[in-house]
Amino acid sequence: MTGSPRALAAALLLAVLSLVSCSTVPTSSPTVQITQAPARVVDAVGIEPLPPEPGASPEGIVRDFIDAAASTVRRHPVARQYLAPQVRESWSDDGISVIGTDIALVTTDEGAVTLTANLIGTVDTRGVFTVAERGVVTRDFRLEQVDGEWRITNPPEGLIMLEPDFRRLYDPVNAYFLDPTEQRMVPDPRYLIRGESQPTALVERLIEGASAPLAAGVRNPLSGVQLTRAVTVEGQTATVELSGLPPEPSPRLAQISAQLVWNLQQLDQPRISSVVVLLDGEPVTPGGVPRLQTVEDWASFSPDIVPVDGVGHYIEAGSLRTLPGGEPAPGPAGTGVYGLGSAAIAADTGTGRLSFLTGVRTDPGGATLLAGQYGGELTPVLGAGTLSAPTVAGTRTEAWVVRNGSEVVRVPAGGPPQPVAAPTLPGLGRAEVLQLSPDGVRAAVVVDGQDGRRLHVGTVVRSDEDGSVVLRDLRNVTPTLAQVIDVAWADSGTLLVLAGDEGEDRIVPYSVRVDGWGLTPVSTSGLPGQPTSLGVAPTRQPLVSAEDSIWQLVGGTWVTLVRGAEPLPGTAPFYPL
Repeated sequence: MTGSPRALAAALLLAVLSLVSCSTVPTSSPTVQITQAPARVVDAVGIEPLPPEPGASPEGIVRDFIDAAASTVRRHPVARQYLAPQVRESWSDDGISVIGTDIALVTTDEGAVTLTANLIGTVDTRGVFTVAERGVVTRDFRLEQVDGEWRITNPPEGLIMLEPDFRRLYDPVNAYFLDPTEQRMVPDPRYLIRGESQPTALVERLIEGASAPLAAGVRNPLSGVQLTRAVTVEGQTATVELSGLPPEPSPRLAQISAQLVWNLQQLDQPRISSVVVLLDGEPVTPGGVPRLQTVEDWASFSPDIVPVDGVGHYIEAGSLRTLPGGEPAPGPAGTGVYGLGSAAIAADTGTGRLSFLTGVRTDPGGATLLAGQYGGELTPVLGAGTLSAPTVAGTRTEAWVVRNGSEVVRVPAGGPPQPVAAPTLPGLGRAEVLQLSPDGVRAAVVVDGQDGRRLHVGTVVRSDEDGSVVLRDLRNVTPTLAQVIDVAWADSGTLLVLAGDEGEDRIVPYSVRVDGWGLTPVSTSGLPGQPTSLGVAPTRQPLVSAEDSIWQLVGGTWVTLVRGAEPLPGTAPFYPL
């Protein structure tokens, strides 16, 4: 395993930022509805809205009411001033609809205004974002005159907020939970309002548990624990006071400590570098960690650990090759004897050494999955008419494929193939690509259905009772992308996608959070043609195949694997996990 978690996170962030050519959600995206539990913020933070102007028109009142949503003051008192007295106190501001900046306000009758805007998505009271289906939102406002001034009589439940205001006021953070093997933190994206209450709000979210789509696939050490007072921050040290644990909670206490440290250390306002955990008023130091715990003390729980020798691999004329110089991989697979068209490699979870190799060979009669020891001989383990490229995760030595576009199958190292139930897949279409997240808790699936090739993300749920595995709740996370051809995990919470550019007839890369927020085009500078497949892993440079050659992204430009040399021929790049 490589590097400290903070160094890994910083390197990954740098890599992702280098990909970005712009950082806005497309205005053609659907609207976002966001709800959040009552904030602890009492005083205004940043730019606060203005009260109604005397003599404002109905359209002006509606427009300024939307602007007044951009406030951090509890109960949004300025926004309430735009409402008629009979609804002013009863109006609930618990939800937010985030809309694009291209809005239209039209007076349809005296005291009636219709709002039309792009809908981006929804965020619930726990800060969980759900991307909306592509389209627009229409909202009819009714107004009446109160003492000669127009006021709204039918305000929507929750706030309507412009996307730039949402970005300004809310920080994207991760609520980290544990994968079922209890090896890694699994990110559950949340959006928390900025301010000093953020550490407390995040810990409260952890205690409440994971979001509905993810909850069945993760474990929460903080379940049932009570936060006895607000999280305090002095300097860069946060103190978390808990109760409700049994007298001898190990190893759970170690997991709780790791969970709190990994969550709080990501916050910037205030900046937190160490955490003190108090249980019933006494500091805890599980496993001999210092009283001031840091992420380095719990580095083994990093969500984005990669194998030390996990260099990039790709396929050339059926043979498995390695970066940077295109050398043959060890063993028969590197000679081309198996005629592979795609492959995946899993590392041993204990040693981190590359151990399990799977590859797909396609012949006129169908496709075959081969598996075996990395560097050793491979044997056929599964046949089908078609097989997707294999995929692995960093927490288990097993590979997954899709057989004949409809059946998900997993192949444990040294074991027979086993079916994976995917109850929501048949209604979507034919699965062309499947990629497990590094932690193995999620799967990204490219499905060819009625509306084209779409990207869905589902949760992997494993039963402790009978060992069955289910891929649940597949949901479209990029509704504005219709021509998706490939996907890979840049890290445990970020996807890279190859998809059609709506403005031009070409395939380009995109970056997007696993919940669908922040869809961002990635630079194509330097590429000789359209990319056809991609490979990426945490802290690793993204790879693509374009014009049957391999390219890597460095500093926002795609370059050859060896600087100054000709591009190496190849396809289907990937990194071991």
